[in-house]
Amino acid sequence: MKRVDRLMAIIMALQQQGETASSLANKMEVSRRTILRDIQSLSEMGVPLYAISGPQGGFRLMEGYQLPPLQLNSQEALTVLFALQGLMQYPDTPFNSERWTVRDKIKNILPKNMVEQIHPLLQTLEMNVPSRNYVTPYLSPLILLTAESKWISTLYKSMNHHRRLILQPYKVYAAHGFWYCEAYSSTHGETRTFRVDRMEEVVEEQPQEIPQLKSLHDQEHKKEQVPLHIRAKLTYKGMLQVERDEHIGECIRSIGEDEWLAECDLPASEIP
Repeated sequence: MKRVDRLMAIIMALQQQGETASSLANKMEVSRRTILRDIQSLSEMGVPLYAISGPQGGFRLMEGYQLPPLQLNSQEALTVLFALQGLMQYPDTPFNSERWTVRDKIKNILPKNMVEQIHPLLQTLEMNVPSRNYVTPYLSPLILLTAESKWISTLYKSMNHHRRLILQPYKVYAAHGFWYCEAYSSTHGETRTFRVDRMEEVVEEQPQEIPQLKSLHDQEHKKEQVPLHIRAKLTYKGMLQVERDEHIGECIRSIGEDEWLAECDLPASEIP
């Protein structure tokens, strides 16, 4: 990133929230010393910055200071359009119409020569999302309730059951062409991952108490659930399948021609 682009990026980051030198250094992928020099340069240029000391401190912009709208460069435009291209492969999202309109708006504000420059790059880039056929009518309210740390009641259809669950959702994410919700289930007494397209209803529920281990027997039973160490040789097709797993996908290494080894620790409950 060029220095002038980095200075603009620092101002835009500070327009959103306060930042420390370390957090800015991580975002800009430079050293903390470089960020401090940039802050000094911005102050000398007249940008109204101030610093707050303490654990919650960092750099801030004076209230009311705003940069004029900025044009995207070719790499920034490519980044946004590529991300949108991946989102468009999901059959249902909370942003069904917006993902198309924002793409067209971006293309319309870009200079014609820039569009011609990034078009062939977009043609060669692909975010691999498996083709699925489903609808997620409760995805939008689920996202809102999750953001507000609410409990929910949902009628959930799994492989073996069709029943009501009381959940406290922590995270909603997209993977493998599906939308998932990570939540604590009072029915199961543990945190689990649920497919959002299998939710037939989502309504706000009264907060529930999450039970703690109450007895010495419970604690000893918990200690007995020691992870098992797994070593599995994989073919090429097996490697392609396992590397997509979000938990053990990084545990694969090549041990020969067309042969790989997956080595990791798994909870005993996951062995089946």
